[in-house]
Amino acid sequence: MLPFMKKPLISLQWKPKANHSNRYHFMPRAPSFGLKADHFRHPRDRDATAALKQLPGLDILVRTILGSVAEQAFYLENIGSSLHLSEQQLPEIYHLHLEACRCLDLEPPALYLKQHPVPNAYTFAMRGKQPFVVLHTALVELLTPVELQAVLAHELGHLKCEHGVYLTIANLLLLATSQLSPWGLLLAQGLQTQLLQWLRCAELSCDRAALLVTQDARVVASVLMKLCGGSPQWSDRLNLDAFIAQARQYDAANDVWQQVFKELQASQLTHPLPVLRAREILDWADTQQYHQLRQSLATTKP
Repeated sequence: MLPFMKKPLISLQWKPKANHSNRYHFMPRAPSFGLKADHFRHPRDRDATAALKQLPGLDILVRTILGSVAEQAFYLENIGSSLHLSEQQLPEIYHLHLEACRCLDLEPPALYLKQHPVPNAYTFAMRGKQPFVVLHTALVELLTPVELQAVLAHELGHLKCEHGVYLTIANLLLLATSQLSPWGLLLAQGLQTQLLQWLRCAELSCDRAALLVTQDARVVASVLMKLCGGSPQWSDRLNLDAFIAQARQYDAANDVWQQVFKELQASQLTHPLPVLRAREILDWADTQQYHQLRQSLATTKP
């Protein structure tokens, strides 16, 4: 999910852990030749995207009018104020990125590391010419290498599912609503509700992309746990089983008023609640669909 607001300058310093060479060692995984987005796309993402496509002119507006300008602006911002990761710049993280791309059968987009105290990552892709992924330094500090690769795979899922245009529309609208007239605001809020609903659904597909790369639902759930309440000092002491039980406890709260409060809580969010995402990915990991997909990808040849 890409924020459209410009980030403030900060003084946080990122220091990789002393044994970083060991932290980033992985057994290579087989590439997933022929993987299509519809093989893993969440049904809610499919339905919400179909609904957005019924709104005429949205994708044309962004692709033709804003596309080239926005791509150049974001390219210059990132290459001017972030680290462009490569074989020469933090190759340990870059290799996690390349492996995730191979697993998802995706051309590697540019990868940047931005100095920022909020653990976050986001993707930008307007017309497919200069897509890129950005990691915040606080996120790299918080996560283990396999968890970081899960985040990279999640962001690559946005590219695989071609979410870029609607991500851009959603962010533009969220930025503009505060400056509209009352009538314009009323119309925009209706569209905003639909876009936010789509965003929450799109995130579920991207969590599935993270699972396809890491092949461990507990890794994806661990990322969500740390984004709820992790810190570099305490993250290795968090109890994943307790967090999973917490997710089930949230599900169990289902009387009429609790359902109303849940809907109100989620209505203005860009992402589903972390406990719901954890439950979703753990449940999907137990499905026949996931196991068949994983098996078919493991045996597919180029």
